[in-house]
Amino acid sequence: MANDLTFSITRTRFDEDYSPADSSRLTTNFANLARGEHRQQNLRTAIGMIDRRCNELASGIPAGSDGSAGSAGDRFRVELDIVSVTAHFVDQGSAGEFPLLEMLDVAILDQHTGERHQGILGNNFSSYLRDYDFAVLLPSLSSVPSDFGELHGQLFQRFLESSAFRSNFSVEPVVCISVSTSQTYRQTEYVHPVLGAEYEHEHSSLTDDYFGRMGMQVRYFMPAGGKAPLAFYSRGDVANDYSDLQLIGTISTMETFQKIYRPEIYNANTAAPSTYRPSLAHTDFSTPSVTYDREERSRLAITQGRYTEEHLVEPHRALLEQWALSPTAQAALTH
Repeated sequence: MANDLTFSITRTRFDEDYSPADSSRLTTNFANLARGEHRQQNLRTAIGMIDRRCNELASGIPAGSDGSAGSAGDRFRVELDIVSVTAHFVDQGSAGEFPLLEMLDVAILDQHTGERHQGILGNNFSSYLRDYDFAVLLPSLSSVPSDFGELHGQLFQRFLESSAFRSNFSVEPVVCISVSTSQTYRQTEYVHPVLGAEYEHEHSSLTDDYFGRMGMQVRYFMPAGGKAPLAFYSRGDVANDYSDLQLIGTISTMETFQKIYRPEIYNANTAAPSTYRPSLAHTDFSTPSVTYDREERSRLAITQGRYTEEHLVEPHRALLEQWALSPTAQAALTH
């Protein structure tokens, strides 16, 4: 039964000494950075970029009780943990488990006061099941089915309602990703003090619909000093549900990773105009001194999607069909 579903969480510190675990998704972007002969320099550079951006965005935060200056460039340090979520279940009397989600959790250390501030979970969100949906299932279909992503969405929301999540996290996750190269974005009049200028997009995308199955809605903001808007997916109100420092932790982390993943957009030499169409064919950009294999990531997504098909989808198809049902539909089946 779908009730035979629980979750466990493991944490791995993401720092310059990080090495991907055997169980980690190889397409996870931070794992890509941590391989090869330049792995430690990659990590050291990326973490330095995150810290610099954090301090830049946090320069207006008032001094602490010790009188430390709010504008000091080394006041804050971002600490990142890789949070790996495993689903545990019983199918036809046999226990099983599968790696479900992986993402970064943020903490911000005030090095002047010693205070550690909890940030927001969700950076670099990834999952084997999403690899399956987009890299294996979707290419095999002639059209997008009405229930595309329903299983992934139900599992994500059940994780957020689980004791594993509630005992480890006090705020809802925010998933921050790149804007789409298939859409045009237009700046609105609203400017958030930390998130920056808000943009709106033309129409709902397949990604929007997929995150919608997870209970998340999107808003687009370009923070001060940024080069392009970021997409922020959340179940609540991203502009009002979090502290300034929590938002700064998310922005500094994901903007840095996007500068590495998509420098054509996020490390462009000029900022996005009020009407903006992002393009990976853009040539006026700077390349960060970090080695990142974008083609390898695409290849591995297919490999891991097939792994999901072999080890989760095919052997547990009937159980997954129950999991994909809403809680109301499941309750109706049990009566």
